[in-house]
Amino acid sequence: MASSPFIFSALLLFTFSLSSSSSLAKQSPRPNALVLPITKDKTTLQYTTVINSGTSRDKPGTPLVVASLVFDLGGRHLWVETDTYYWSTSFQTSHCNSPMCYRAGSHGCSRCYSDYRPGCNADPCTLTFKNPVNGMVDTGDIASEVVFIQSTNGSNTGRVVKIPSLVFSLGTRDLLNGLANGTVGMAGMGRHPVIGLPSQFAKAFGFNRKFAVCLPSSSSSGGRGVAFFGNGPYVFLPGIKISKLTTTPLLVNPVLVADPIVYEPFVYGEKSPEYYIGVTAIKINEKTVPINTRLLKINGTTGLGGTKLSTVNPYTVLETSIFKAVTSAFVREATARNITRVPSVKPFGPCFSTKNVVVTRLGYAVPEIQLVLQSKDVLWRIFGANSMVSVRSDVICLGFVDGGVNAETSVMIGGLQLEDNLIEIDLAKNTLGFSSTLLGRQTNCANFNFTSTA
Repeated sequence: MASSPFIFSALLLFTFSLSSSSSLAKQSPRPNALVLPITKDKTTLQYTTVINSGTSRDKPGTPLVVASLVFDLGGRHLWVETDTYYWSTSFQTSHCNSPMCYRAGSHGCSRCYSDYRPGCNADPCTLTFKNPVNGMVDTGDIASEVVFIQSTNGSNTGRVVKIPSLVFSLGTRDLLNGLANGTVGMAGMGRHPVIGLPSQFAKAFGFNRKFAVCLPSSSSSGGRGVAFFGNGPYVFLPGIKISKLTTTPLLVNPVLVADPIVYEPFVYGEKSPEYYIGVTAIKINEKTVPINTRLLKINGTTGLGGTKLSTVNPYTVLETSIFKAVTSAFVREATARNITRVPSVKPFGPCFSTKNVVVTRLGYAVPEIQLVLQSKDVLWRIFGANSMVSVRSDVICLGFVDGGVNAETSVMIGGLQLEDNLIEIDLAKNTLGFSSTLLGRQTNCANFNFTSTA
């Protein structure tokens, strides 16, 4: 795999309170949980995190790279641009048919005849993967690297701990097109049992395969959201413990939906690493929207349909017939409240004047959207803060977009609808827990205390 030389010069977007190199080398008792920061990029509306990794030749206990990565909830694994770890002394390449290759589910092996460097090794095994932002498919070498990550007690950050060998893959520079400025790859949090980051973190420290995500909103004034890995609790300022989550089963899509020509031959037979839930109906103000409910089910042969969660799509994406039905019902209920519709603003459908819309703690007072899950009593409620987008000082739009008649997924719950909600994914129990908006609990996702107690 060829790419022009590039040495990643990271901005210190998130500073770990690192102790001396000797204290990093002496591993204390295993942590109960780990924590990563999540920031919203204002330009792309993507969510990013940072991972400290690599080893400096001059300072053996000090991370060489603070890698900024797009946070991809459904991504299969971590991938980074090829030259990110060019100078790391702890970078380990894979070798064809090695245990690392088998663990990662390698799709083949390759050979590079240029001078040795990351991405050009003698006989590496490879993974083929797709960037969901720009649609590009790449085949990259499998490698491993030392990673430093902060522990947490659920209320604060704690000491920094080390993962000696985190498996990831390399990608070409072109794969970065469309990603937030300064990022060098994507952090895949998907359900792959071996190379998904939640699974790797859990295996490294022996805690439960469980993690929680709390995305910050645009109104957080630069505040950071948070991802927890391992056991709770989840505590946000001012000392509010988030518990008693509503739970729903996670569904497995048996098909990794992909480009049938370019991508599918490499991943044939793989299950999707993304997180699907069983939405059975959609309501607006408690009134059921008439839609084709067959679209809400995953087709076991094609993998099409169903409902999944996505952090790489800024807004919820609906199949065309569902989009038309939902937006029509929403407009009808909004009109009944004397909310005035105005011309649409792309990429949205219905937009409204703010003239008659009251702002509450839960956002704009607009019709409530409810996703009905496994029973009529299990609802994911979406209030104004998670349904409306302010496009001008006097205009707001419904933050749902039309995914087309051939949408792979019928309902893709996007970033806006996930913001300021704590979601907990338990891979062992195969369940999703969700809080609904934290604004109703007088806190938000930017209120985790990143002050270290170590």
